[in-house]
Amino acid sequence: MPRAIWTGAVSFGLVTVPVKLYSALNRKAVRFHQLSGKTGVRVTQKRVDPHTGEEVAFQDIVKGYEIAPDRYVVIEPGELDGLQPKKNKTIQIEDFVELVQIDPIFYEHPYYLAPAAGGAKAYRLLLEAMEETGRVAIARVVMRSKEQLVAIRPMGDVLGMATMMFADEIVAPDQFDEAPDPSEVDTTSRELDVAKQLIESLAGEFEPDNYRDTYREEVLALIERKAQGEQIAVQPPAEEVSEPAPDLMSALKASLDAVRARGDVAGNGAAKRRKPAAKRLAAAKPSVKKPGTSRAPAEPAAGKPGASRAPTKPAAKKPAASSRARSKR
Repeated sequence: MPRAIWTGAVSFGLVTVPVKLYSALNRKAVRFHQLSGKTGVRVTQKRVDPHTGEEVAFQDIVKGYEIAPDRYVVIEPGELDGLQPKKNKTIQIEDFVELVQIDPIFYEHPYYLAPAAGGAKAYRLLLEAMEETGRVAIARVVMRSKEQLVAIRPMGDVLGMATMMFADEIVAPDQFDEAPDPSEVDTTSRELDVAKQLIESLAGEFEPDNYRDTYREEVLALIERKAQGEQIAVQPPAEEVSEPAPDLMSALKASLDAVRARGDVAGNGAAKRRKPAAKRLAAAKPSVKKPGTSRAPAEPAAGKPGASRAPTKPAAKKPAASSRARSKR
């Protein structure tokens, strides 16, 4: 059961909405500890002064900002305390903007806002007003002694809140060395038409459940098998076989033909639930066996979602078709 990590109020104008904040993420990363390879005991990390070789006590640690190699400006804790933003329990809305105006690159961490005691009506009023106007609230809030820029928007029956990056924290794409220069590359109208057809043929609805962290699932299956005492044969990495780069136009046409062929086999794409576009394209390509890549077929992990699928049942005959057949007799 998720627990509220912050309580306060959303303020816009003279209206105050008491709210509770919940994290919208449940990270699924597989975490490993560092163990001694000789004893199997978890190792500890110590802060050591490289000049003396002695461990430095925590109370003797100070903060330093590097201004040049091995040159630091030491900052005392009291000096930072005077600069901390004033703590408060208010999410102060400054602007209401359109969602399409916010580039997703600005979003950082998602949360949910739920109504606190006595705030149900004002909460619902704010949510419905934002839905009707199609606006997103941009606000500021102090969390963990840091001022955060946040975006608040309706998400069904709740308000979602995402912390945001400030503008000077975003790296502009023209600042890295190999930024593309549109003036140096020309594309033909024919190439553009085929590329657009390929995109349309791979288009579909976004269904989040179609995309899974298969690497994490395989790691967990490996851990489970080893925990049960199974000996795991280490597979050597497959050697990459260099293949000549195909002509761009030929690659586009071949990709488009492969997707169309796959669509014909699947009934012209009439299925309601479609595979992700990348999987459909990969499934449409003929398999090519590369040297050094043979491997025994892997057994599906027990109890893993998506590891197996029930065979498709044949479609039942329509009664109308049977009636016509009897009438011909």
